[in-house]
Amino acid sequence: MKFTLSWLKDHLDTDASLGTIVETLTRIGLEVERVEDKAADLAAYRIAAVLTAEQHPNADRLRVCTVETGDGAPPVQVVCGAPNARAGMKSVFAPPGTYVPGKDITLSVGTIRGVESRGMLCSGAELGLSDDHDGILDLPADAPVGEAYAAYAGLDDPVIEINLTPNRPDCTSIHGIARDLAAAGLGSLKREPLPPVRGEGACPVSVDLAFAAEDRHLCPLFGLRLVRGVRNGPSPDWLQRRLRAIGLRPINALVDITNYITFDRGRPLHVFDAAKVTGNLTVRRARVGEEVVALDGRTYRLDEGVVVIADAAGVESIAGIMGGEHSGCDETTTDVLIESALWDPRTIAQTGRRLGIITDARYRFERGVDPAFTLPGLDLATRMVTELCGGIPTQASVAGEMPDTDRVIDFPWTEVRRLSGLDLPRPEMKVTLESLGFHVAGSGDRVKVLPPSWRPDVEGKADLVEEIVRIAGLDRIDPKPLPRIEATVIRPVLTVLQRRTRLAKRELAARGLVEAVTWSFIAKDEARAFGGGRPDLALANPIAADLSDMRPSLLPGLLRAAQRNADRGYGDVALFEVGQCFASDQPEGQSMRAAAIRRGTARFAGAGRHWDGAAQAVDAFEAKADALALLTALGVPTGGLQVVAGGPDYFHPGRSGTLQFGPKNPIGHFGEVHPRVLKTLDVKGPVVAFEIVLDALPLPKHRPTKVKPPAKLSEFQPVSRDFAFVVGRDVAAGDILKAAQAAERTLIAGVEVFDVYEGAGIGSDQKSVAVAVRLQPVDRTLTDAEIEAVSARIVAEVSRKTGATLRG
Repeated sequence: MKFTLSWLKDHLDTDASLGTIVETLTRIGLEVERVEDKAADLAAYRIAAVLTAEQHPNADRLRVCTVETGDGAPPVQVVCGAPNARAGMKSVFAPPGTYVPGKDITLSVGTIRGVESRGMLCSGAELGLSDDHDGILDLPADAPVGEAYAAYAGLDDPVIEINLTPNRPDCTSIHGIARDLAAAGLGSLKREPLPPVRGEGACPVSVDLAFAAEDRHLCPLFGLRLVRGVRNGPSPDWLQRRLRAIGLRPINALVDITNYITFDRGRPLHVFDAAKVTGNLTVRRARVGEEVVALDGRTYRLDEGVVVIADAAGVESIAGIMGGEHSGCDETTTDVLIESALWDPRTIAQTGRRLGIITDARYRFERGVDPAFTLPGLDLATRMVTELCGGIPTQASVAGEMPDTDRVIDFPWTEVRRLSGLDLPRPEMKVTLESLGFHVAGSGDRVKVLPPSWRPDVEGKADLVEEIVRIAGLDRIDPKPLPRIEATVIRPVLTVLQRRTRLAKRELAARGLVEAVTWSFIAKDEARAFGGGRPDLALANPIAADLSDMRPSLLPGLLRAAQRNADRGYGDVALFEVGQCFASDQPEGQSMRAAAIRRGTARFAGAGRHWDGAAQAVDAFEAKADALALLTALGVPTGGLQVVAGGPDYFHPGRSGTLQFGPKNPIGHFGEVHPRVLKTLDVKGPVVAFEIVLDALPLPKHRPTKVKPPAKLSEFQPVSRDFAFVVGRDVAAGDILKAAQAAERTLIAGVEVFDVYEGAGIGSDQKSVAVAVRLQPVDRTLTDAEIEAVSARIVAEVSRKTGATLRG
């Protein structure tokens, strides 16, 4: 929300300085984002007279000018390249030491082609006021030499921009902001009377609210008035300056008046060229397939969720958002229909999002405008139209009725202290509420408070406390430390997912991976390569063509980041990210994931070449080790974890695996990224990666204590036995390990694969898998017979489950 200081003072009688106003606005909850003070920025620029303009002796396109600056000093010499520089003209001069915003330089005394230049004659572009680079500013002959240019050009009116929260629709108007400042003691609110306009005759155009009983809330009140004989030309200079100051482009007087009232009073309006309206107006739901060309020149296809204003020929306006191009006002308009209506905020917000239209009218209607100002706003617009454009108004045509917004709040004064800790005198609290427009009835400990019509956000006692406290000032609350909690154990405040997110980042960083934060949206072809690209995940208004879809995986962003590092000479890179991914546009379609990639020689043991041996490239087992280490750090029990060969299409089919707790509960994948996917992303491989869905991990079991049991170390010597099994090539080594472990669970402490052999002495469709089995007795030393018995059971169990034979 932008406004100028002079515009604010149209509604606020105050002598407060700009700094005090800015500080007070932020203090009462209207945070000031920026103050644009052209007078301060252009303080050094003065109106000057060009006395002479001679051809530069060493340059055809330069002139050597003698400039009178009006400060009592002798004329100065300036070298100027503007084609319109001439003797006798008035322009704007910047002395040495002046910062030039359009060029981002600070002037100094210089020599241009051998001729000294002591300053600059400026164009509008160099002052940052326009895009005009064709020549220096050519001022009227009566421009006073030596006067500050900002004051002369009316640029000495600071522009204040506030960050308005959605719950303050009353401050979408400058009048509402002035009301808040007056309540904070920064002057008094100007309350100019707004008498109703006495029109001549009835309005010839009627309005029909064509809604069923359950849809009457879509437009409860509609006011319309015809003004005949208007002259629609440019609006006055003061009006144009104010609109330009807040970033609006003046169009014509009729349109500028509606824009002015939108910001001045928070009341959006619309004007129709009456000659272009056929018959009477009907407010209704749009019909499926209807289209309208709006004032922005775009054609919008409508449906039944959109409310429109139509005439006998069709749709003329998208209600509460934007008018139609057909009935817009231009310089030929002589009769104008002024519309002031009340629209349903929810419908306006949904329509604006569906059609992708953002306007000042939508901004206000979807937050809730003052219903009581609907018809007074029509009268105010009528008065401004007749004053600036002439014409004779008719009586207003009104359809519908004012909705009942009264809601009385039973308010105990003690609620302020209970909720805020601030102890204020009752008279002060009552004055605060009344100055904000609330009606307070009663004189005891409890009063009845009626919120004003422009405050739809105030619904209960807590809202009234907020109003009192923000005006009084949070700085008046005495700081007090929270009481120490000594007798109870403080419960954790983080959820399981929040804790796991933090732990995941720590563990992956501890494994030598560097955290990356990538975009949540990627290109459509990348999304499709990773199982995404659904229409409901495409952005309606992407910031770039290659950032069009919500990401289905963290890997595309990490792969891109790794390649950018490789392009700059850092090929051995290991990156991780923990963030959200999107499978659908529903809340349950979002998931929190942890992913990591390794490229080149970026192994856990270290990256790069080394003197004691050749560097080894990363492989799928590096990614598997990262994934299992992460699960262990998160406290996920891996006893029942299954590792199944293969993964999604974006992994190499023979060098990848799926981590799951049963077929119906996969938790992630690891392996080498498929070369086809790397080619799609223009990434050079090989690259290995893993991705774990943190939401899918089983929840930790609640135990009565977290104290670990004492370590039990056996006093007896462990025994290791090696077995070489010949199995089919399609048998997984993991199956052999599980079978061996199951042969004797009380004695077997570990089983590891230490060799895999294929070749001479083994069948062409077979392989030899050698495993080491460690036996750990706990109550006695094993005898040779017991060891042989366990060995026989291991061979028998592996043979039974995998078809293996003991290699001779």
